Amino acid sequence: MPVCAQGIPQNCDNIPSVDTIRHYPGIYNFYYENDLLNGTDNNYTNGVKVSWVSSNLESYVNDPCLPLWVRKLNNRSKSLQPGKFSTRNMVISVGQAMYTPADKMRTDVILNDRPYAGWLYLGLGWNARDTLHLNTVELDVGVVGSASMAQQSQNFIHDLRSLDRFAGWDNQLHNELGVQLVSERKTRAFAYDTKSWPSADLITHYGGSLGNVKTYLNAGVEIRFGIHLPDDFGTATIGPASDSNAPLMVTSRRRLSESGLHIFGAIDTRIVLHDIFLDGNTLSDSHSIDKRNFVGDLAVGISWQWPGWKLTYSQIKRSREFKAQPDAHTFSSVTVSRE
Repeated sequence: MPVCAQGIPQNCDNIPSVDTIRHYPGIYNFYYENDLLNGTDNNYTNGVKVSWVSSNLESYVNDPCLPLWVRKLNNRSKSLQPGKFSTRNMVISVGQAMYTPADKMRTDVILNDRPYAGWLYLGLGWNARDTLHLNTVELDVGVVGSASMAQQSQNFIHDLRSLDRFAGWDNQLHNELGVQLVSERKTRAFAYDTKSWPSADLITHYGGSLGNVKTYLNAGVEIRFGIHLPDDFGTATIGPASDSNAPLMVTSRRRLSESGLHIFGAIDTRIVLHDIFLDGNTLSDSHSIDKRNFVGDLAVGISWQWPGWKLTYSQIKRSREFKAQPDAHTFSSVTVSRE
């Protein structure tokens, strides 16, 4: 009888199966972001994402209970993250985002406000880490426009909460295939861990995105302070490279194994070259507005972790994204992770 990952005996009956992956503890994340708690209902007004973060892909390579094509695929994924890393993992995600102007009652195109827009996508990401570094490459493919079903999603929630519907969705961006390739590198630049109270670390990041959805360069930093900081690389808002549940070091069995509580603060700055949600459709005429090329996010929050679970709440203030925007935008973010 072969022995599968983590020493779990598994009778393959001479027929290796993809179902064997269930023996590897992965993490499921649910993200929800909305600005209603902050008294607004516009700009980036809602975002949801569900993701699965695999366990260590290194284990997948040699497990005789997995089909040969799975082992080969995971072995070849190393070409996306060349170099010497201790562990690797994969992320599969599905998400939706919606953007609206401030005046929900107008049915005409509001020239001095952002376009109505929705974005529905599938994301495939690969992570590689060592003790101090995490590299992420993610490919997002989806659709912008009415096919994103952003209008239907917003109408459903507004009807459920007895809120007025937005009247101008007929002016949203046209349907367009969206592709975005993102790369980001995170570094634990400082860590103070006494195995008790208090612990602290500082995580830097830099990277960029290329595609017809968004093209930008970004950099930032996050600082965390609390008890039993999780073995990951910080807490991020919805977006490419946002799944913070990094692959485990080979000496670890579980990510969410200890109870802990920490607070955090983070800054992300971006040089934005293209943003379809402001610049409009790529290959057809649509509503657009002059964007700002320099944008920043400031996030503060709290994260509670107990065996197998992690709950995070944060407030994010985003600087003005287009020139006619009167104020910065604030929204709330909730993340639930289950191992």
